[in-house]
Amino acid sequence: METLKQEAIRVISKLPETANIDDIMYELYVVDKVKKGREAVERGESTSIEDLKREIQSW
Repeated sequence: METLKQEAIRVISKLPETANIDDIMYELYVVDKVKKGREAVERGESTSIEDLKREIQSW
């Protein structure tokens, strides 16, 4: 299993040499949010499409 540090290095290494600190921070932010989202789904903490559709209709 890849450590957090290894994952960060892998993500950063895929960025172009011209990437600035904002680019790096954004990519790491996205990776973190996707990872947390997947973990939430595994724990059953997600909203079904049907529930989302009902919520949208109430707007």
